[in-house]
Amino acid sequence: MTPRGAPSAAMAAGAARFGARSRDWLLLLKPRLMSLVVFTGLTGLLAASRPLEPARALLAMICIAVGAGGSGALNMWWDADIDAKMRRTRARPIPVGRVKRAEALALGLACSLVSVLAMGLVVNRLAAGLLAFTIFSYAVVYTMWLKRSTPQNIVIGGLAGALPPVIGWAAASGTAPPNAWLLCAIIFFWTPPHFWSLSLYASEDFARAGLPMMPLVKGAAATRRQILIYSFILAPLAVAPSFTGLAGGLYLFVSAIGGLAFLRLALRLAASRAGEIDADGARLDAQTARQLFGFSILYLSLLFASLLLEKLTGILPLAV
Repeated sequence: MTPRGAPSAAMAAGAARFGARSRDWLLLLKPRLMSLVVFTGLTGLLAASRPLEPARALLAMICIAVGAGGSGALNMWWDADIDAKMRRTRARPIPVGRVKRAEALALGLACSLVSVLAMGLVVNRLAAGLLAFTIFSYAVVYTMWLKRSTPQNIVIGGLAGALPPVIGWAAASGTAPPNAWLLCAIIFFWTPPHFWSLSLYASEDFARAGLPMMPLVKGAAATRRQILIYSFILAPLAVAPSFTGLAGGLYLFVSAIGGLAFLRLALRLAASRAGEIDADGARLDAQTARQLFGFSILYLSLLFASLLLEKLTGILPLAV
């Protein structure tokens, strides 16, 4: 005789397995990266200031999210070998054996194709083309080529992460004017200081995976100088939308104060010995690099949040 509680216990176990499986599949889509892509894409969509039916706007954002998830799954499929070697990635679903590489490949291809087709059929072809180019740039150009071949991988490959505002703008208006590309440029020049500051205190991880990150190839001092150069380009560039008819006073305040704070941290990092190791094997000034890395995330978030808030509340641009 089957115990009375057996069916419910079996159902609970099945539900637990399904939940765990679903979480693994969600992790393949890189949800944190997806949320940033959706956030900047939505800002571009609203910054276009063109009326778009709510249903089409929602579908456009879903396509951007699904496309980002698809490229993330393709990235995890291709990088499973090096993910297994790095502390920060070795717990991902494929390295630990919870998801097969073939499954990740199938998910990535399906999400990529469906998102581009839906964007083209329901929204417009320009947005679909930009979305397809973004997926290709991240999954093929960056992941399969640049990441393992050059210390400039994050610079050239950063274009893929910078394009979502242009996709959102194109989805709303069918065009990609200079202001849309200005938002793209801000993310593009933000990416090297953001990622290289991480690489300064996580270089052992990249060394184990055999990746040619800037500190490993050019040295910590050269990396700190490159971070400073990009920071001096980024800070005034981030203020520019207030003078191109895109942003208003709130954005100007946030970008100016945030830019000064970013430059201060970059100057501190340049004057430090972050990324270097002393005679006892201890890593020097890691906290200085961590501070810039952490602030870089806050900085970009505040830039786009302030612009998004201006568009939602009707704050007029300073220059028309």
